[in-house]
Amino acid sequence: MAYDVIHISMEMKEELVDRYTSQVLYEIKSEIYGCCIKLLTGIPSIKDAWEESFYSASQSIRSHGRLYVIRDQDVGENQVLYNPQSRTAFLINMDYYGWVKSLALSVAGDILEDYHNIYSVHGACLDMRGQGICILGGSGAGKTTHTYGLLRNPRMRVVSDDWFFGRIFGDDVLAYGSEKNFYIRADLAEIWKEFAGLVDKASFDSKGRAVVDLRQAIGKGRIMPLTTIEKVILLKRDPEQEEIVLPLEGDQALAILEENGYYNPHLLVHNEFKANRRSRFFRTLFLHSRVIEVNTTGTPEETQRRILEILEEK
Repeated sequence: MAYDVIHISMEMKEELVDRYTSQVLYEIKSEIYGCCIKLLTGIPSIKDAWEESFYSASQSIRSHGRLYVIRDQDVGENQVLYNPQSRTAFLINMDYYGWVKSLALSVAGDILEDYHNIYSVHGACLDMRGQGICILGGSGAGKTTHTYGLLRNPRMRVVSDDWFFGRIFGDDVLAYGSEKNFYIRADLAEIWKEFAGLVDKASFDSKGRAVVDLRQAIGKGRIMPLTTIEKVILLKRDPEQEEIVLPLEGDQALAILEENGYYNPHLLVHNEFKANRRSRFFRTLFLHSRVIEVNTTGTPEETQRRILEILEEK
C-alpha cells in the first residue's frame, strides 16, 4: 500500500474540518449497505466517479460517516487521517479513485462491524445457480481476472467484484453487495475479449480505470443483491508450489487470511476487539463452506478450467 492510516482526535478532526471546509463544493450522501456515507470534496472527477459507484441516499438523512477528499500542497501525497469516534476520514492529495472508493466502503464497514455484526470482505462474490462463491487473494493472484473470466459463463451471476459485506444467519453466511456499478481496468478486454464492448464505451481515468455499468455486458438479471456462500476460492500465485488445487481446512484458511491481513489493506481500525470479531466471522465462514486454494501459475484459461471443475463438484 502507498498510504498509512493515522488516527486523529476529535479536536484534530474539528481543526481539519475548519481548515478544509472552503474547498468543499460538493456534498453527496450515498447509501452503502444501510449506512449513509457522505462525500465532501471540491474535485469534480471524484464527485462524478462517486455518484456512478454508489446509490444515492436521501438528503434528509443524517450521515453515519464522512469522507473529505481534498488537496493540500503543504502535505504529502496519499495522506489518510481517520477519527474513529465520528467515523470521519480525510483523504488528502489522493489521486487514485479506487482507494477513495475502498475507504468509503471501509468507513461503512467500521460502523457495520461494531454495531451490526456485519463484516467487510475484500474479495469478489459470485453466484452459480444458487451456489454462492467467494473469491479471495492477494495482489497479483488474479482475483479480478478470474472473477470476470467466470462471468463469461451465462450461469454465473455477480454480487460484487471487489468488496462485499458478510453476515451470519445460523449455519449460513450471506453476502451482500452495496455498489451500484463496477470499477474495471482498461486491460480487461485484452484478457477476456467478451468485454471489449464494455471497455470501448468506458471513460478511463489517469490510472487506467473506469466505473462502468456491467449490466451492459452481462445483462441486468445477472447482477444480484445477495447470495449464500457455499464455496471459497483462495487464489495464490506460487511457481514453486506443485499443487494447483489444494483443499484447505478452516483453520488453515483462517491462518492464511490472518497472516495476510484478510487481504484487505483498507481496514481503518486494527485492535484486539476488531481482530477477535474478524477472526470469528471468517472462522464461521470457513466452517460452513468448502475452501479450496488455487495456484494461478498457469494461463488464465487453464486456471479458469480448474476453478469451474471445483464449482461443478457437489
